Amino acid sequence: MPKIREILRKKSVDVWQIGPDASVYEALELMAEKDIGALPVTSGGQVVGLFSERDYARNVVLKGKSSRETSVRELMTAPVLYIGPDRTVDECMALMTEKRVRHLPVLEGDALIGMITIGDVVKQLISDMDHTIDFLEQYIHGS
Repeated sequence: MPKIREILRKKSVDVWQIGPDASVYEALELMAEKDIGALPVTSGGQVVGLFSERDYARNVVLKGKSSRETSVRELMTAPVLYIGPDRTVDECMALMTEKRVRHLPVLEGDALIGMITIGDVVKQLISDMDHTIDFLEQYIHGS
């Protein structure tokens, strides 16, 4: 079973992040610019939270807040669920499914080394299934 580290090798090396005192508006600008759905929130080199589109959708307009006047700290999800790079894709899928999350920071020790999305996991699982199907077809046909 492939490891999370292998998925990260196929992705961009950039891990966009934001500070907890940034405004929600600034976070949304960065997310739109980079076409991403979540940002790790970091302070002093440590991941202290995660800010996602879901956090915004459920906690700004519906609660009468302004994205320009609300800090990321007020809406971020904390403590942060994360996964290590040497965990398997199956373990990642199980965690994401159980906790109902779509984004997981990847930490090696305390260092943020990447982000994994549910899309990354599904893409890897489909690739693995395609390889298995190809192998079985070759086996059946004797090649």
